[in-house]
Amino acid sequence: MKWVNEMNPMKLSTRHPVLSWVNHELGASEFNMIRNMANLPCIFKHISLMPDAHLGKGAMVGSVIATKDAIIPAAVGVDIGCGMMAKKLPIKASALEGKLHDLRLAIESRIPVGFAGNTHLEKSVNQWKGWKRFSDLHPDVQKKEKKAFAQLGSLGGGNHFIEICIDWDAADPDLWLMLHSGSRHIGNAIATSHIKTAKHLRKLADQKVPDPDLSFFVKGTKEFNAYWRDLQWAQKYAFKNREIMMDRLMAIMARYLNKGDPIEVMFSVNCHHNYAVLEEHYGEEVYVTRKGAVEAGNGVFGIIPGSMGSKSYIVRGKGNPQSFCSCSHGAGRAMSRTQAKKQFSVQDLELQTSGVECRKDRGVLDEIPGAYKDIDHVMDAQSDLVEIVACLKQVLCVKG
Repeated sequence: MKWVNEMNPMKLSTRHPVLSWVNHELGASEFNMIRNMANLPCIFKHISLMPDAHLGKGAMVGSVIATKDAIIPAAVGVDIGCGMMAKKLPIKASALEGKLHDLRLAIESRIPVGFAGNTHLEKSVNQWKGWKRFSDLHPDVQKKEKKAFAQLGSLGGGNHFIEICIDWDAADPDLWLMLHSGSRHIGNAIATSHIKTAKHLRKLADQKVPDPDLSFFVKGTKEFNAYWRDLQWAQKYAFKNREIMMDRLMAIMARYLNKGDPIEVMFSVNCHHNYAVLEEHYGEEVYVTRKGAVEAGNGVFGIIPGSMGSKSYIVRGKGNPQSFCSCSHGAGRAMSRTQAKKQFSVQDLELQTSGVECRKDRGVLDEIPGAYKDIDHVMDAQSDLVEIVACLKQVLCVKG
């Protein structure tokens, strides 16, 4: 861990300090974004940069931003509640022999990906208690209830995925299920509406911020209360979204590997990595925004995935106060999606995902492992934040 001004040859000077676990080189654009974040008046103590940090919109992805009596909608981002879920099964990897391709087709046919929603809805979707509060949400999203209903239990696109993994070094490895998704279109719509309001209020109040995307709501105002209410709803939607997909995935595994009988789960974790929460740090209640970061309180379990074809980690937090009890949320992109498509070919994708049952076409080329940082370097940089519980290898990956 370092102070960011020690990493920067320009000796970055900011209103609030920045602590960094980054072990890769940062450029002028990154330092400018960090400067903007750290000069906000509402920052509490300092900003913490996780080792997978990279450019985002307004704020760095891979940053932990604690604020006092304020919240920054664009810092939370548009994929509210995006996160991970994993389950360990009492089934050995040998049970997968000859079944991976059929399993992938079954997953893709049962769990909608991309922009798609559900055509068949089970009780878990219909009976979700959150629907009772939909009419309380921002007026701009009221017409989107039907789409939100259809997308609960769907993966989405981009870097969202469903995976079957195995223990990395075990002689007789167990199976793990893992998935990555968030609040789908409704979370994006909620975030966009409130970000627009925050920017409008900034102009009216002549709020001094270094970047319009860092416009913030002040606690006690109706706008703050409305955003906080909608944010919590979207985070619950995202959490439930992962649960529903995991239930479907478990049913598929039971059908193919356990003669249709339910499978007992040995371990389970469901965690956000794009969200905000009210927590106590340094003896005070503050709003903690984890933008591409996972809670890593003492003994708290989390998930840090690598790219398809590399490794992923199940971790246990060490409760480091300097990171506001947080850790990285993945390997982090090393290049943009556009760069990846220009630099790599389908042949590169096939090579880098050798041994993984997954799509190997131009449609997922921007998710090639080479577009991401080395997950082991990221893990090495945060040994004071988490301990490794399990190291996993992907053997099947479904991308949105």
